[in-house]
Amino acid sequence: MQFAFKESQQDVMFPGVLLKRLPTQVAVAAVRRGCVLASSVFNKLVKNETLTKDDKSPVTVADYSAQAVINTILSRAYPDDPIVGEEDAADLRTESNTPLRDRIVSLANEALTAELQPGERAEWGLGPNSALSGDQLLAAIDRGNHGGGRTGRMWTLDPIDGTKGFLRGEQFAVCLALIIDARVELGVIGCPNLPVSASNPEGPRGCIFVAVRGQGAVQLPLENPLSGPPSPLSIPTFTLENLNLLESVEKAHAKLSFNERVAQLLGITRPPTRMDSQAKYCALARGDGGIYLRMPTGTGYQEKIWDHAPGSLLVEEAGGLVTDSRGKPLDFGLGRTLGENFGVIGAGKSIHSKVLDAVKRAKEEEEKAQL
Repeated sequence: MQFAFKESQQDVMFPGVLLKRLPTQVAVAAVRRGCVLASSVFNKLVKNETLTKDDKSPVTVADYSAQAVINTILSRAYPDDPIVGEEDAADLRTESNTPLRDRIVSLANEALTAELQPGERAEWGLGPNSALSGDQLLAAIDRGNHGGGRTGRMWTLDPIDGTKGFLRGEQFAVCLALIIDARVELGVIGCPNLPVSASNPEGPRGCIFVAVRGQGAVQLPLENPLSGPPSPLSIPTFTLENLNLLESVEKAHAKLSFNERVAQLLGITRPPTRMDSQAKYCALARGDGGIYLRMPTGTGYQEKIWDHAPGSLLVEEAGGLVTDSRGKPLDFGLGRTLGENFGVIGAGKSIHSKVLDAVKRAKEEEEKAQL
C-alpha cells in the first residue's frame, strides 16, 4: 500500500523526503508548537512552583495545553480524522478547576497565536488572529477520545511522553503518528531537550524526528524544522564492543534487572543509556545505542499505542526492526492499547535476532528460578 495521504493532488518537496500533499508539514508544525509550549510551561511553572502529584501539577497543565494545540491544528487541517489521545477535558469543565482551565486556555492560545514560521499556514489555526475560546479548546482536547481500531485513518498523540523526565528537565517527547488501517504511515517526535548530536552532549539541544513509511527518516532542527537542513537517519552496524542498551529511567516502566541479564548474555559491557520517553527510539534511529528493550514489569499492564506508534516507524525507516519479545510486529489495530504485553524490542536488523534469542534465554532462566 502506498502512503495514502488525503487530498493528494501534487507532490511536495519536504526537506529530504518526497511527500504527498500536506500531512507531514501539518504534523511537524503541530509537534513543534507542542514542544515550544511544553518548554514554556517548564520555564514558567516547574522552576517556580512546588511540584505536586495532584491534577494541578505543571505536567498536567502541559499535557492538556499541548493536546489542545495539536488537536486544534489537526482538526483544522483534517476535520474528519479521529484522534487517539491520552487526555479528555471532563475534569476541566468542573467549577473547582476553573483556575486550571484558565491557565490551560491562556497557554494554548499563546502557542496558537505565535507568529507563523516558514512552512506553517494560517488555515491550520495558527497565527496572531487564531485565539480560541475556552469551550473551543476543551472541545479540541476531547477530540482525542477515539477508541482506535483495525480500519480507517486516525492520529495518535502523546502530548507529553516521559512526564517525570519533563519535571526533571531531562528527556521528554511530543509524539504524533498517522495510522491507516492499523499500519503506522507517518511518525513525528519532538525532543526539546535532546542534544542535536550525541557526540556533543553539552551542545545545542532540540530535535524533531520524522519518518514516512517507505520514504525514510530524518532529524530536523526544532527551531526551524520546515525550512532547516535535514539529517537522514540510518542505524549503523554495531559490534558487541560498541553495543549498549537504551532503557527507561523508571524501574516501574521497565524490568531493568532483566535487561542487565540480557546484556550479559549478549556480551555487552558498555553501561546502558537511560532516558525517559520515545526519545529512546530517536536515539536508536540515529545510532546513539544499539538496542531498545522494554520488558513488562508485571502482569496486567498494556502498552498504549501512542507510546510506540511514531517511534517504531522511525526505527524501521532508519533500517531497524521493532517487535515484541516473540518476534511479532506490534499490532496497532487492537484499539487504544497493543493488547497482551510481551514487551518491545528494537534494534538494527543485523542484531535483532540475537537480541530475541538472548531475551528468550533470559526468560527461560527466570521461569526456572521461579519453580
